[in-house]
Amino acid sequence: MMQKRLLLLLTLLTLTACTTPQTPPLSAPTPDSTLPAFPSPTALPPPPTPTDLPPSPLSPISSPNATTFPNADDFNWALIASGLARPVDLQADGSGRLFVVEKAGRIRIIENGQLLDAPFLNIEDRVNDSSNEMGLLGLAFHPNYAQNGYFFVNYTGSGGDTFISRFQVSDDSHKADPSSEVNLLRINQPFPNHNGGTLQFGPDGYLYAGLGDGGAGGDPFGNGQSLDTLLGKILRLDVDTAEPYAIPPDNPFGDEIWAYGLRNPWRMAFDPLTGDLYIADVGQNAWEEINYLPAASPGGVNFGWDYLEGTHAFEGDAPAGLTDPVAEYSHSEGGCSVTGGYVYRGAMPEWDGIYLYGDYCTGFIWGLMRLDGAWQTQVLFDTDVNITSFGQDKNGEVYLLADGGEVYQLVRK
Repeated sequence: MMQKRLLLLLTLLTLTACTTPQTPPLSAPTPDSTLPAFPSPTALPPPPTPTDLPPSPLSPISSPNATTFPNADDFNWALIASGLARPVDLQADGSGRLFVVEKAGRIRIIENGQLLDAPFLNIEDRVNDSSNEMGLLGLAFHPNYAQNGYFFVNYTGSGGDTFISRFQVSDDSHKADPSSEVNLLRINQPFPNHNGGTLQFGPDGYLYAGLGDGGAGGDPFGNGQSLDTLLGKILRLDVDTAEPYAIPPDNPFGDEIWAYGLRNPWRMAFDPLTGDLYIADVGQNAWEEINYLPAASPGGVNFGWDYLEGTHAFEGDAPAGLTDPVAEYSHSEGGCSVTGGYVYRGAMPEWDGIYLYGDYCTGFIWGLMRLDGAWQTQVLFDTDVNITSFGQDKNGEVYLLADGGEVYQLVRK
């Protein structure tokens, strides 16, 4: 264990060569790898000096309020709910309630600090969670949810295909109507892994959806770089002007595709203050990455998979014009699968503007911010959980979800 910790401190964000493809462990989206069991994390030594990364080639943003990483010893992740069954997403509807997605096909409500027994939605009858990376995977509430009662989910269903669907609440605001489903997209999945699953509404009011490259290992069909498939992409849909959706007029290729060159974008999030987009893309066998698009960026960005894994050559000769990640970490540090988080915009000013993300296998949580044009990232927490997802409430506070069924909130000690 000590050797692993020392290696983490010495190799954070250093460059190493890619290794051979592997196969996934049993839980959140992971690289294709059979990994050794990791002991429960223990306290880390003092965190390493922030690592400066090259500035993004895209347009700059204003600096976040925080100008240094907080002392993590002054904060902890407080347990607020337990007893959930493989929670994989947490979203807020603006009412103060939290909605937690359970992989088998249920959405549960946390209200006034209590996990309610009755599910908000139960679609286990149509969700196929027969493989590790399959199930009910993502949730997004319509910006006008309080008026129209619409929310959207991403799940694997019949044949393992991806379904992106709209549902509506019934008269009882604590319960959605399972029969109200309107399917927007059904996307064939050639393999049971790399389904992506994240859904987010952007500041432009459009629905963004992350889809993986279709699975197996090494992108055997070249889906990440192909513009003839929706796999390995971020999609952008207008869900307001047509049924079931329309193509936004400024989408770069005249179809649903907004960005491409992704392997498995399990989680992405918009900064609620600036509108910048952060995409955590799960790596193959050597590197995990965080991609970034400033607010109002034009579509058509190519993030490089499968020419590159992170910033490192993977297959073929990479063309010019690819957009590199703004942060990455190596599997040589013990990590296996990046879990994307959120930019903190809550009541603790020390965290304002810092993007938090983690790793499923190690339980490490990093902070990421940009100062004077340079990206800085640093390990801040070493948790004793397998991190499946993060969440954010209406006040900008940040939560994490554990595969064991717990929900935690970042708080001051």
